[in-house]
Amino acid sequence: MPTQDRPVTVRVVPMPADTNSMGDIFGGWIMSQVDIAGGIAAARRAQGRVVTVAVNALEFKKPVFVGDVVSCYAEVIRVGKTSITVTIDVYAERRAVPENVKVTEATFTYVAIGDDGRPREVPPPQPSPTSGQEGGLSDP
Repeated sequence: MPTQDRPVTVRVVPMPADTNSMGDIFGGWIMSQVDIAGGIAAARRAQGRVVTVAVNALEFKKPVFVGDVVSCYAEVIRVGKTSITVTIDVYAERRAVPENVKVTEATFTYVAIGDDGRPREVPPPQPSPTSGQEGGLSDP
């Protein structure tokens, strides 16, 4: 789904402290932003607390540089009894040239947990306040 068709989940500008030894933004920093964005989408769908249980896929397509505006777009793609799978696309708006490039794509799985820290069932989807549409796909 094109980014303009969905809202940004996380937007941040990396700083010099976020670089690796080669001067590019450290992959672990990007992975952290991806996990935050995926966790936000999963928590919204779970209507509560979630924890990351799997990084199903993570591909760094292009480098990210200091000063890029990094935007993460997260979308729930599957809902199980206690789990939620989210796809996250990351784009960088380059500082020097007015272009927006896809730099990372990932799929993470989260589990809904209760106050006791144990897995709990994901509740039925709630209509979106803006579209009236339900989010995510459910298991058959």
